[in-house]
Amino acid sequence: MQLDELVRAAGVAAEVRGDGGADVDSLAYDSRAAGTGTLFFCVRGLTSDGHDFAAKAVDAGASALVVERPLELGVAEVQVADARAAMAPFAAAFHGDPTAELQVVGVTGTNGKTTTAFLARQLLEAAGRHTGLLGTVQSVVGGEMAEVERTTPEAIDLQAIFARMLQAGDRVCVMEVSSHALVLNRADAIHFDAKAFTNLTQDHLDFHEDMDDYFEAKRLLFTAEGGSASLVLQGGVSVVNVDDEYGRRLARDLRDAEHEEALVTFSSEGAEADLSASEVSFDAAGSSFRLAGPDGLEVDVRTPLPGDFNVSNALAALGIAHALGLDVERAAASLASVEQVPGRFEPIDEGQPFGVLVDYAHTPDSVENALAAARKLTAGELISVLGCGGDRDRDKRPLMGRASAELADLAVITSDNPRSEGPSTIVEEIVAGIEDRSNVVVEVDRRAAIALALGRAAEGDVVVIAGKGHEQGQEFENGRKIPFDDREVAREELRRLAGGPT
Repeated sequence: MQLDELVRAAGVAAEVRGDGGADVDSLAYDSRAAGTGTLFFCVRGLTSDGHDFAAKAVDAGASALVVERPLELGVAEVQVADARAAMAPFAAAFHGDPTAELQVVGVTGTNGKTTTAFLARQLLEAAGRHTGLLGTVQSVVGGEMAEVERTTPEAIDLQAIFARMLQAGDRVCVMEVSSHALVLNRADAIHFDAKAFTNLTQDHLDFHEDMDDYFEAKRLLFTAEGGSASLVLQGGVSVVNVDDEYGRRLARDLRDAEHEEALVTFSSEGAEADLSASEVSFDAAGSSFRLAGPDGLEVDVRTPLPGDFNVSNALAALGIAHALGLDVERAAASLASVEQVPGRFEPIDEGQPFGVLVDYAHTPDSVENALAAARKLTAGELISVLGCGGDRDRDKRPLMGRASAELADLAVITSDNPRSEGPSTIVEEIVAGIEDRSNVVVEVDRRAAIALALGRAAEGDVVVIAGKGHEQGQEFENGRKIPFDDREVAREELRRLAGGPT
């Protein structure tokens, strides 16, 4: 594709200097990925500026640059107001606007995004719709699974993935959409057919100024076009949890903007909604509830995922299915055979006489939800293992510590992903939120903490290992990462306790 042609197709206000007929064979925002015919985006970040790496991209063969200021490096330049914001429309145009054909579902919220996305994909697949997945745990393109580096990829990578999905036979993509992605324009230039809001609780306040700022970031998925904060609906149906105070606020915003016909609400707590659950119960094998849905539908539902929060996630997935035209009753029946989501309230069974659950809970609210759900499964004592990530929202650390100590009979406080911070310092900030520490044990080494908790467990107890879920590594200073999977470590320690091979 020629540069002038690409600029016109992207529809971005830009000034082209130099050879507008330059061939563009690829797009890149990292100079290490540049090669012959690359259009290189000089993106300004928090710690570096892509303009400083433009010369390297040109040396590698880049045919043109997207800049915010003139560089005059001997290749064509496309000057725009915001190089980062330009990536999405340029990438969509370069790949032929794949989401104009591929149906896309975006799922956002603090907790429940991964499970909701997994469930929605499984319901769509069960209905015969080939569906890709982009999320925190894994991506699925044309039925092939792969690990992911971030919840929502950069726009250049994202549009390329959409194009690959179409080529591989996918007709729908369910993707998690983070608040970072919305603020940083990664999710721009996507034609969303459905958008789901799960909830909003304290997290990422190292990135957002406060909870209102966090909410405004999430709201961009539902109300903004091209990063604008004005109420301009992007299109598609909004699926909103009205049990959550921010969900109710979002639903009001959408109704005030006269888009109520494009809104599907859900509730598992008795609120008036399009989809609601009553008679909720769960045990270690899953959850049951009575679903009330459109056109007077009432049906009993069973899912193998336990916990009140998973009932809410199931309703969100059903709301997405309804938004995409699936029969809700058939979709509800499909919930009976969905697969376990990795690292989300995942049971670990090595024949031990007590329960072990690994969960990704890493916010105060999700810790409370996980422990409250585990308590209902506990005949004996509830034991928690908890840490907090370094270089992230510090204000949530004492809140998570308090929740763990108040809701568990024994709270083992440990390390998570300390990154550049000292593990002991993080642990001290977690413990600072706990008034009564009589049931608290500190063990900074995470493996030793898991071993300690499992060693204390007796028949009928439940151990919840929280924070890392599906993650397969532990992050330390200078980007150092060591292999560490809570699920595998728990299995190894359980086998060691039983006297078997580890």
